[in-house]
Amino acid sequence: MTKQNTVDKLIAMRLSAMANAFLSQESDVSIKEIAFADRLAMLVDIEFSSRNNNRRKRLMKQACLDQPSANISDINYTSGRKLNRKLIERLASCEYINEYRNIFITGTTGSGKTYMGCAFGMEACKQYFGTRYIRLPDFLIDIEVARNDGTYKKVMEKYTKPALLIIDEWLLIKPTEAESRDVSELLLHHRRRKSSTIFCSQYSDNDWYEQLGGDSSPLADAILDCIVHDAYKINIESLDPSKDVSMQEIYGLDKDLTE
Repeated sequence: MTKQNTVDKLIAMRLSAMANAFLSQESDVSIKEIAFADRLAMLVDIEFSSRNNNRRKRLMKQACLDQPSANISDINYTSGRKLNRKLIERLASCEYINEYRNIFITGTTGSGKTYMGCAFGMEACKQYFGTRYIRLPDFLIDIEVARNDGTYKKVMEKYTKPALLIIDEWLLIKPTEAESRDVSELLLHHRRRKSSTIFCSQYSDNDWYEQLGGDSSPLADAILDCIVHDAYKINIESLDPSKDVSMQEIYGLDKDLTE
């Protein structure tokens, strides 16, 4: 069997990284001093790493993060905002996803909620968790269009499937009764105790009941009951509002981007 036949078969089996590594080994005189088992292990490691890297890239692309450059290690703890560093670093392990627990990130406009949510999303992708970012207004529009064109089930599955869903601009505007039903369908019937959700909101979670319609809405209690239990809470609070600086400036983000 010729070397080219071996390469062709590796490529046919979609082991292209291994095929390239094999050719590199064959052109390296010193590699012949290494035992066959060790050379084979090197080839397998290269293919394994290549596939994992490609998988991460695919998950990051599918996540559609608003700020794909966000990174947990780049979170600024000296920006004049009160942040629980130990909690943030612990959540970066993504153990909360295995536990099907949620995260609430609250704070004023420009406080860095979106950045932090996307940073958690990047960590989830790095650890091979399916992730999806969406603004609540966009989700509601997407679902309404899907209902009208008969693709409701398919579109709902798009937001049900990810192990981690990041919902930005959570309750920025009070949802209608029909929109509350869609939110309830997603969170209560599809994601509860099956996956994790990060909620980024300008409103404190204490105000969510009223934003969901309060006593006049039969769904307000149901929605909150299914997401509040065991949720981790991060409130990005300014230590000195008079010296507040937008996190867009701190992180060097485009001012046209959200938070």
